[in-house]
Amino acid sequence: MKRTLILAVTVCLLASCGENKNEKTQANNNEKQEAMNTISNKEKAVALLKAIETGASEPIGYVNAENYKQHNLTIADGLDGFGAALAGLVNYPEKAKVNTVRAFEDGDYVVCQTDYNFFGPKAGFDIFRFEDGKIVEHWDNLMPYNGQPNPSGHTPFDGTTEMKDLDKTEANKTLVRNFVQDVLMGQHPENLTNYFDGNNYIQHNVSIADGLDGLGAALAAMAEQGIKMEYFKIHKILGCGNFVLAVSEGAFANQPTSYYDLFRVENGKIAEHWDVMETIAPESEWKHQNGKFNF
Repeated sequence: MKRTLILAVTVCLLASCGENKNEKTQANNNEKQEAMNTISNKEKAVALLKAIETGASEPIGYVNAENYKQHNLTIADGLDGFGAALAGLVNYPEKAKVNTVRAFEDGDYVVCQTDYNFFGPKAGFDIFRFEDGKIVEHWDNLMPYNGQPNPSGHTPFDGTTEMKDLDKTEANKTLVRNFVQDVLMGQHPENLTNYFDGNNYIQHNVSIADGLDGLGAALAAMAEQGIKMEYFKIHKILGCGNFVLAVSEGAFANQPTSYYDLFRVENGKIAEHWDVMETIAPESEWKHQNGKFNF
């Protein structure tokens, strides 16, 4: 099935995704376009990711073949880079698995949080930008995950998926931005407790227990080992109702790091947190010059 998807990408490249002056072909393309227009951008993004597992070729049509910018630093730019990455799965001994557990739209952007198994199990976030109903840009953050729960028994994926409070999206995005600046970036750490309802805080970080006491214990343990977790810059805040994703740049143990932090907000307080940290590869290893962020 993966060979089907790879073939579809190749055909799409060679034929400019169906460009043909033949009237019958054009009519078919028009029908496909009309059908595509009835599908939400969120559904398109989820379907494209699922195609990594199923080999379905139709979701390739959701990508703008002539204008697709890649920000995963290990994948070459454009649709040909995406196809080359998929080709690497053909000889991989395990079948790829893709389970998107949360997804939401914010304007032209779609955020997906996914339980992956390709080239090994991973936790990941993907961000897609759409223009005229097609994907034109992609960012992601991936980390290996061994399947073990954290000290409070949580995984990087479990927890509520219900999205609500849509009328509070902008207020919740502002809350998260302020939290990252005040606490994670260290501008006003004394404001920490203002962002939480006492010690009621569900944590999905693979190494940290629930509650502010769990966070404090983890930070103290890292300090004893001389490990610093630093946030330097917020690159993007995206949200939908009670869920807000913060994309930040910083360092962990003195290594350049990309932080994707997903927060669930309840009654104006941070109630739950999922995250993926990825070490940023040195520029000499990048497959393009689009950068890791550059929103």
